[in-house]
Amino acid sequence: MATFYSRETNGVLDTQGPARASAQNYRSKLKRIRATLVMAAQGIADTIVLGELPVGGVFAFGVINSTATLGAATIAVGTVAAPAAHRAAAVFTTPDTPTLFGKAAASADVPAAATTRLIATIAAAALPGAGTLEIDIYYSDTV
Repeated sequence: MATFYSRETNGVLDTQGPARASAQNYRSKLKRIRATLVMAAQGIADTIVLGELPVGGVFAFGVINSTATLGAATIAVGTVAAPAAHRAAAVFTTPDTPTLFGKAAASADVPAAATTRLIATIAAAALPGAGTLEIDIYYSDTV
């Protein structure tokens, strides 16, 4: 039988001998940024500051949850420079159901060279007038 090595373990665990694996992908520490917002009909194009990705941080995935349906409102997650870098604008209509998000291309991200502000952007409709929205960002800390 053939043995195949993942991109992260090739050159680390194979017969090529020991090498240092990328800290963002192999045996890295996963950390969380939690952002909780009391919804009060925040409007279209409003942004929510979620936190900051530190120097050396690499986005892994996120989780969105809410105590109420967001109706027609969409939420994008990213940075000021790329508002949908981590989650394209999409609805969230199932309350109390933690939902994963992230883009496969994010696994190729390089560690942040500078502290990066993470935001969520509201579009299509205003948020509900009541309820709680939670967005968790998970990232690898490579430093």
